[in-house]
Amino acid sequence: MGEPMLAALRAAGLCATGFDIRAPESYPPGANITNSPAQIPQNTTTLISVVRDIPQTEDLLFGAQNLLAHLPNLSHVVISSTLSPRYIHDLKPRLPCALVDAPMSGAQIAAVEARLSFMLGGSETDITHLMPLLRAMGKHFHHMGDTGTGMAAKVLNNLLAASNTAMTRLILDWADAANIDEKQLLALVHTSSGQNWFASGFNDIEFARDGYSKDNTIGILKKDVESALDAAPDDANTDLPNLIAHAIANLKPRP
Repeated sequence: MGEPMLAALRAAGLCATGFDIRAPESYPPGANITNSPAQIPQNTTTLISVVRDIPQTEDLLFGAQNLLAHLPNLSHVVISSTLSPRYIHDLKPRLPCALVDAPMSGAQIAAVEARLSFMLGGSETDITHLMPLLRAMGKHFHHMGDTGTGMAAKVLNNLLAASNTAMTRLILDWADAANIDEKQLLALVHTSSGQNWFASGFNDIEFARDGYSKDNTIGILKKDVESALDAAPDDANTDLPNLIAHAIANLKPRP
């Protein structure tokens, strides 16, 4: 997700540098991505984090990469990863600058086409300040409230996305057993009451046929369900979300 988001920022004429601990040779020429914190411009004022999970966020900000120490002029940290809302609340007082949670939705295809949907948590002033960057990468913007609310909304959205993913994959497997053509069934679902984002975008979503692996997008989706569970109300019935997490973890690759 980070690479096309960076490309969108640069295409909009914004001065943006990418950072990835993998070698820059992993990216095409001209991507302007470095694996050295020292090569990020010192006058950088906004850091947008799109890493996988909480441990990687900790490494990026405070630990192995420690970008907060390398970027003394930061005014805003933007968390676009999908993490537990509880973590976002705990992170805010640890930062020397403003924090905005801006998780996004739409999968890699939406990042490539600069039409991501952002769910935003933070002050009105900070959101307004960041809008030129967000508009370069996205099409839909939902300011949900104070810090943490954008992330809370995102994990709820992803809980629905995970349920759609698990159930769509199940009905496709059952359709195989009933000798129903996949394309015909997906076309039917798209125009019927079972319509959902995953089924309608099945041929464009890059992970649609993947099985579960801890390191792939299906694994990230399971992590997102767990993030939603971490922020569940104290009296919530979590039986169904736990079943969804189990179903996602047991997905096998689809031909």
